[in-house]
Amino acid sequence: MKLFFKSLCCALILSCLLSMTGFCGACDDIEKEVFRLHILANSDSSDDQQLKLKVRDGVLAYTEHLFKNCENKEQSMKTAEANIDDIKSYAQSLVYQYGYQYNVDAYITKMPFTTRNYEEVTLPAGTYDALRIVIGSGNGHNWWCVLYPALCLPSAEGNELDNTVNEKESEIINNSAKYEVKFKIVELFEGFCSWFH
Repeated sequence: MKLFFKSLCCALILSCLLSMTGFCGACDDIEKEVFRLHILANSDSSDDQQLKLKVRDGVLAYTEHLFKNCENKEQSMKTAEANIDDIKSYAQSLVYQYGYQYNVDAYITKMPFTTRNYEEVTLPAGTYDALRIVIGSGNGHNWWCVLYPALCLPSAEGNELDNTVNEKESEIINNSAKYEVKFKIVELFEGFCSWFH
């Protein structure tokens, strides 16, 4: 009886792992198609959080003409890289304009994100390419969005992510309630991998 019970448990675990394979593959594909913007505040003080939002609004308006016609993630990343000094300088000028002396840093990086909701879209946990802007010490809460496909640019219309991903990936990002448990498993796995590295 013990052998039967152990075999049944192993079969159940194996079937769960196999059912996650397609989901994890689709989540990996989503990571490869998305370029994110991540802005980190100096601290969690009310003033620093407000400054972060002002920098966000200014940077999105300033870069809209750069990113709105990008046709794929690679083009968006190259555009960000080619203009990184201007983006950093502009963000720095905003910080000074609002009366703060924090230094600003801006760079392209690959970084882990937890599962995040953006209006009607859910992006699974994973390691995404991102344009990261750090204000001051960067010890405050962050703000993020998606530069490609354009979800956070002022001129963005509707869910442009649906035009970039395939049908399976679209199902995942648009029906978060259906995949809530799987999102959590992927998030735990990604967190474990990040910790292990």
